[in-house]
Amino acid sequence: MKTIRSLLLGTALAGGALLPAQAQDVTVVMSQNEVGATSYNPITAQLLSVGAWLIYDRLVAKDEKLQYVPQLAESWEEAPDGMSWTFKLKPGVTFHNGTPFTAQTVVDWLPLYKGTENEYLFDAIDHAEAVSDTEVRFVMKRPEPNLLYNLSTVYGSIPDPAVFAELGEDFGVVEAVGTGPFKLESFEIGNQTVLVRNDDYAWGPGAATGRPAKIETLTLREIAEASTAFLELKTGGVDMLMNVPTDFVGEVTGTDNLKLLELPGTDLIYMPINVTKPPFDDVKVREGVAFAINQQEIVDAVFDGRGKAADGFLISALPESQTAPEFRISYDPDRANAALEAAGWVKGADGIREKDGQRLSVTLWTQSDSIFRRLSEVVQAQLKAVGVEAEILTFDSAAIRDQYKTGEQQLAVRTYLWDNADILEWFFGGDRLYYPNISMLNDPKAEELKAAAMTGAKTAAEREANFIAYHQYINSLYPYAPIYEPVQLIGYNAERLSLPEPLQAARFNTLGFLELDVKE
Repeated sequence: MKTIRSLLLGTALAGGALLPAQAQDVTVVMSQNEVGATSYNPITAQLLSVGAWLIYDRLVAKDEKLQYVPQLAESWEEAPDGMSWTFKLKPGVTFHNGTPFTAQTVVDWLPLYKGTENEYLFDAIDHAEAVSDTEVRFVMKRPEPNLLYNLSTVYGSIPDPAVFAELGEDFGVVEAVGTGPFKLESFEIGNQTVLVRNDDYAWGPGAATGRPAKIETLTLREIAEASTAFLELKTGGVDMLMNVPTDFVGEVTGTDNLKLLELPGTDLIYMPINVTKPPFDDVKVREGVAFAINQQEIVDAVFDGRGKAADGFLISALPESQTAPEFRISYDPDRANAALEAAGWVKGADGIREKDGQRLSVTLWTQSDSIFRRLSEVVQAQLKAVGVEAEILTFDSAAIRDQYKTGEQQLAVRTYLWDNADILEWFFGGDRLYYPNISMLNDPKAEELKAAAMTGAKTAAEREANFIAYHQYINSLYPYAPIYEPVQLIGYNAERLSLPEPLQAARFNTLGFLELDVKE
C-alpha cells in the first residue's frame, strides 16, 4: 500500500501536474460537503467521503425507494419482541487482503465502536454471536427500530477487524481494508484519493451481485471551490462532478459533451444560531432571525428554482419532518420584526436595530466556496431587512469545522448530508457541544425528548412519533433557521462516460460506481 509520501512522489510531475489518465481511469470531483475528510476509518470518523462507500460494504443497503436490500447479508429476521436479529451472510466474501468475511468477523467488528463518537449507532446491541460461519445473531439490550438504517450507513461499513487493530490510528489513512468494489491505492488528505478495482468483487448491493466494477482506477479529487471544479469538468481535467452548483446548470446543459443527472437530495442547508452567544441567548432574538430568512427567494435566486424551501431540520422525504404547522419555520417578516421588537431591539435611523446603546451587529460564518459565499450574501441582505447587521466571516471549507469547535460563532451557513431523523441528536444533543452541536443547545426538556426518540421506542411508529415531538420542541427554541433542501446534480462528460439511468439506489455511491462505464 502506498503511503501519502509515495503518492506525492509517484503521481505528480514537476510543477505539480498530475499524470495523464489511462483509458479505463476515471477522475471524479467529490461533493463540497465531503471536502476535508481526514480518514477512511468508518469506526471513528465524523466525516467520510464517497470513497468509504466503495472501499467497504455494509450488511444491508438502501434502494432508490429507501427500502432495505441485501449487501453482505442476504437476508435478516427480527424476533417478535425486537430483542434479537438474525442475519444470514453471503458466502464466499473476502476482504481485499484475502481474509474471509464470516459471522466471526461481525462479532469482532461491533466492539470496535466502544468509546467512539459513533458508538450510539449500535449501542442497542448487547453482543453478537456466530451461529455458523454464515449466520450471525445480534442479542439486543432493547428493541431498536432504527437498526437496519444504522447498519446501512457509511458509518456502518465493515473493515477487517484484525487490520484495524494492528494499524490503530493509521487505519483509514495509510491503509484501509474492506470488502468493497474498490481498494485504497493512496490517500492524500485534502487533495485526492486513488482507488483501484477489486477484481474479486461479486457481492454488490441489491441486483448488482455477481461482478466487479467496470472501471479499473477511480481518482476522487477534492476541489473546494465550485467554479474551479466546474472549469475542470468543462476543459476535460475531470470526468464527473458529484455536485454541480445550480449556477452552472445552464452551462452543463448547453455544452455538447456534458450531461446532467438529477437525483433526489439527502442534504439540507441551514443557519445554526449559537444559543449561548449574546444576543442569541434571548429566544425572541433567535425567533426574529429565524423568520427573517426568505427560503423561497433563496431557492429562486440562488438555486435557479431547483430543490425545495426548507421549513424544518429534516429532509422532506422523512416522515419525522412532518411537524405541526405551528412548529414550522418559514419566512414571516412581520413575525420577525415583532419578535425583535419584543426583545427590546428598536430600529435606528439607518435601519439597524439598537438596544441600550448597542447595535444589533453579529457575525455570519461561511465556507470559502462560491455557492456558500453567494448564499451568505443573500442571508446577510435578508437579515438587514429586519434590522440585523451581519458581518460575513469566510473560512476555508476544509478548516471551518475546527473553527466551529471554538464555540465563537454566532450565526453560520452550513449543510449536512443525512437521511435519518437521528441527525437531530447529532446537531442538538447536549453531549455534543461545540461540534457537531454548534448551536450549543443544551436544554433539559430537549434531552428528555432526545432520549425517548433515540432509545425509547419499541416500534417504528413509536419512534416516528417520538422524533416528531423532539423535532417540534427543538424548533420552538429556534437554535437554527432552515434554508434549503437541494437536489443532487451530477455533471459528467457524456462522450467519455456512461452512467446508469435510472439509478436503483438512494445515492450515487456503491451501485452508481459499479455501473459507471467508460465508452470505447
